[in-house]
Amino acid sequence: MEILSTSSVFTLTVIALITVILSKFFPANRRIERTITWLASESLLGPFLAILHPEKILGPVLAICLRITISSQRQSTLVNHPWWPMESPTFLFSFKLLATGLTAIVLAKFVSLLHHQYNYWRKRRVPHVGAVPVLGSSWRIFTRRMSLPNFCSLVYKHRPSSRYLGMMDCFTPVVVVRDPDLIKEIAVKNFDHFPDHHSFINEKIDPIFGKNVFSLKGDRWREMRNTLSPSFTASKMRFMFELVSSCSEEFVRYLYDHPEFSSSIEAKDAFTRYTNDVIATVAFGISVNSMENRDNEFYMKGADATNFGGIFRLFKFMLFRMNPRLTRMAGLSFLSRDTATFFHRVVRETVRARDERRIVRPDMIHLLMQARDKDRRPAATNNRMTIDDITAQAFIFFLAGFDTSSTLMCYVAHELALNPPVQERLREEVDRFMDGGNGMITYEALLKMEYMDMVTSETLRKYPPIVFIDRLCVEKFELPPAEQGYDHLIVHPDNIVWFPVYGLHHDPKYFPDPEKFDPERFNDANKRNIVPYTYMPFGLGPRKCIGNRFALMETKILIAYMLRKFRIKRTEKTRASIEFSKTNFSLTPDHGFWIGLEKRDP
Repeated sequence: MEILSTSSVFTLTVIALITVILSKFFPANRRIERTITWLASESLLGPFLAILHPEKILGPVLAICLRITISSQRQSTLVNHPWWPMESPTFLFSFKLLATGLTAIVLAKFVSLLHHQYNYWRKRRVPHVGAVPVLGSSWRIFTRRMSLPNFCSLVYKHRPSSRYLGMMDCFTPVVVVRDPDLIKEIAVKNFDHFPDHHSFINEKIDPIFGKNVFSLKGDRWREMRNTLSPSFTASKMRFMFELVSSCSEEFVRYLYDHPEFSSSIEAKDAFTRYTNDVIATVAFGISVNSMENRDNEFYMKGADATNFGGIFRLFKFMLFRMNPRLTRMAGLSFLSRDTATFFHRVVRETVRARDERRIVRPDMIHLLMQARDKDRRPAATNNRMTIDDITAQAFIFFLAGFDTSSTLMCYVAHELALNPPVQERLREEVDRFMDGGNGMITYEALLKMEYMDMVTSETLRKYPPIVFIDRLCVEKFELPPAEQGYDHLIVHPDNIVWFPVYGLHHDPKYFPDPEKFDPERFNDANKRNIVPYTYMPFGLGPRKCIGNRFALMETKILIAYMLRKFRIKRTEKTRASIEFSKTNFSLTPDHGFWIGLEKRDP
């Protein structure tokens, strides 16, 4: 039996519903009494909807679909004739027959999908994770019985002897590759076979999500990547360092001047406000003080864009994953209209102001504007840079900084609060470099802070910002058997591959005692012993996160300024063990990140 897409099932269901609605609400015995008068010009003569031989047609729905062509008359009259009554025995019998047929087809399609879901990996003789109808192997996430990191661990540990295994993400088959050598083969050596991410967002309906560098595919991704890469050169990082340092000093000064606020602080809220200010300044050239102006629009829209909790958001996410074609037909966007409109407006006004006043700031917006100006030349390709493209890149930069970077800062602060010896050693390093810089941090000094790098690296190992890395196959590729006694697997175009980052980072084979926070794993001696492709917090290969250096820089600057002024302490609300949220898709706990800040002696 041919395997049919989920969208086909939904489409047929919609047809059946429309038929029922027509049968209930369409007026019976309606007559058509209309005269159509054609204009003199024969060029206007053409197809016209009409009812021809109504006595031979079954029902009004089919009748209105007939077409005739008037070739010579300048005037044509449709004669009066009653449409077949909806209550007539002939129509009712025909309708019941049609409805029964459609129902049977829908059920057959649905059964076919379930058969596909249940037997896909069995037929290919691949070790796999069990699946439940419709939700597949991911049912624990969608039913909120398990957090995303814990689900990753469950999948990773399912068959420890297998180099890879199969699972079903709803109705979509996914190859989960857990062997580091195979990860290298797929993501690096054979990158041309797996160059893209799997995106379920339609860029015409949702251009901000669909046109950013993460979602773009093929040559369009390469062009955009090459356009953005100069934003993160050493010279640009040095310029952005000054802007980030200014935001950090302002943030820490606020905490220092408001002890009633900092005695027990929810770090996620506070650090998100800091990253909001940083990205607004660095990417958009806008000054926003989110600690003073707590309900500023920039912060509120960012919070909305990164909020994946709530039943409606979960249902929307599931719908996009299960049936992107249906969401396209319905015109649904993943990002709320208000948030999308806000970022469009901000970018459009920023670009217009810079064009009119000839403002030049060596930031991402400026580089995108330069790319736009190059595209205006006669020799440019058809893929011209538009305001949608600029907005999409600025937004993904904002999104990564707003949520991912702030989460990293939270975990660094959390582990420093739980591990006072680590905090004390890091403070000594910070003091040493800041004393040499008259109480300030320089870009060169930050690069020399070895223990700071060890602490952030260990934090990224224990709490990676991405749980899975995905790749989309574009060219047929053969994998060796998952384990002895199984068959080779042919990965076909449009098949999806996942690399379980969280599982690898917590595998005791690669990182002994993985739940222990131990920065010494990343000292010069031990770092060389880390098995390649078992540590990849920012991805790997050509599609590695382009802004990882910036994320690390803004995290290190903030932690340095905080340790200069405060001791990070545990409070009554601080939890030693993190319980990841089951309602959100990021690595955040439902109970928040609670820390205390104690002023150091001047």
